[in-house]
Amino acid sequence: MKKILSFLLAAALLSGCVMTGCKKSESSSKKDEKKIAASTDKYRNFYQIFMYSFADSNGDHVGDFNGITEQLDYLNDGDPNGGNDLGIDGLWLTPITPSESYHKYSVEDYYNVDPSFGTLDDFDKMLEECHKRGISVIIDLVLNHISYKNPLFLSACDEVRQGKLDGDAEYFEFHEPSYYTPSTKVIQVGDFVCEANFSETMPEWNLTSQKTRDEFTKIAKFWLDRGVDGFRLDAVKYFENKHTDGVEFLKWFTDTCRGIKSDVYLVGEEWADTADIETLYASGIDSLFAFRFAESSGEIVQSVSTSNGQSLAKKLVNYDKKMTAANPGYINAMFLSNHDQVRIANSLESRGLAAQKFAANVYLLTPGNSFTYYGEELGMRAEKTDDPTDKDRYYRQAMVFDSDNPQDITVNGFKTTQMPTGGGVKQQLEDKNSLLNHYRKLYTAKLQNPSLARGRATEQQSFDDKAVCAFYVEKDGEKLLVIHNFSEKEAKTLEITDEMLKNAEIAISMPTSDDGDKIVLSDGKLTLPAYSSVVLRSAA
Repeated sequence: MKKILSFLLAAALLSGCVMTGCKKSESSSKKDEKKIAASTDKYRNFYQIFMYSFADSNGDHVGDFNGITEQLDYLNDGDPNGGNDLGIDGLWLTPITPSESYHKYSVEDYYNVDPSFGTLDDFDKMLEECHKRGISVIIDLVLNHISYKNPLFLSACDEVRQGKLDGDAEYFEFHEPSYYTPSTKVIQVGDFVCEANFSETMPEWNLTSQKTRDEFTKIAKFWLDRGVDGFRLDAVKYFENKHTDGVEFLKWFTDTCRGIKSDVYLVGEEWADTADIETLYASGIDSLFAFRFAESSGEIVQSVSTSNGQSLAKKLVNYDKKMTAANPGYINAMFLSNHDQVRIANSLESRGLAAQKFAANVYLLTPGNSFTYYGEELGMRAEKTDDPTDKDRYYRQAMVFDSDNPQDITVNGFKTTQMPTGGGVKQQLEDKNSLLNHYRKLYTAKLQNPSLARGRATEQQSFDDKAVCAFYVEKDGEKLLVIHNFSEKEAKTLEITDEMLKNAEIAISMPTSDDGDKIVLSDGKLTLPAYSSVVLRSAA
């Protein structure tokens, strides 16, 4: 598939229903043709797949590589001019390596795949089919800790029990007990202990050791040479010890990966506030997840709940400026939820379908890469539970392709799935007003307007209205104005002057109801219905 952005594409967009002129323009329910440009850079709409739960191809109640391959037409069918695909051009797979845990974050072998997911040949086939469709694939890479069953750690333990600390023990954080504070979690091995902050089954690597770094180089090369496009780095907050800090190690690993594959894409998980993320961007890593805007307690959901879009615009612009200063080449990584958090539909469903669509507008129409957790586009919910032992499994239930015939996938002994209100993929594709079809329109609009993702949020535009979130995105001389109406019930009429944007016209129009009021720009007056979004640009 060659999704090439050309003069013909530009002409099609200028004459189509995405933009209909600067005198008067309005949203349309007419289906846009998917004239989509293939990315030749690192900007993507990523889809996060929790391996165990997405698609089971062989009836063993576990998701697998062949299941993903069978469902690729749902994510991206390879046809840029039609079809019912979602429009995804990037995949993030949670850990695929062998592990006794269902989540696979305790790695027993970095050079193979877990047999419950298939074989390396199955993985290679899936990767090949993704690349045919223009889909980049990144895999979860766990560099903070290892499984206590990994042969390298077992060998290290044997040596430590003999009092030898200059062999395989150098790979890990083995020290005398007095080295650590009493609150540090450790594994006792002979007269020594190994740090294990996450679990006693997951001892920690010694990130200072040259032996460890040589091993990590081999691991990265193994997967990048195989065709993987990059890595999601787990728990980068803990990439430090008494002898190295997170920035130093992350810079080393980023530079190492780029030495193997120049266009590798790296995104890190730093579950922390803005200051910590800003500090880590000095490493030169491509992306770090923007956690402050995600989750049920994050800025986006809170802004929807309080109808305060004005405040959000200021925070988005300030965040972009800070991260750009730390790393001019940074790519923001926006998301609503992931495998460690309660699903976003649990927070927004009570506010109605429009609120879920609108939240999607807000994070997908922000510069940078987007990450959509599987099933989020359907409004999948997590079953409510007070289970203190393993709440995560409730966030990782089986993907719903057909709510009349659900998958029988068991996640750590749990297989109940809360069916989305609008049904599964099959049901929602047949409903023009479904959440799934709204996501499809969003992805299409983003891919048709590549400057939006690749630009920088440079300045807030105030309309003296708390409910209106408005900010500029600029890229290579092109200037866009993104506007969201956070009011749940009230339409807004806004004056768009030439000082804001000369000869403004609608580039992207995203109402949350195809049957409701339209987004209209006429003679400098923009009518923006409740819970709707628009992207304006200057007429050519």
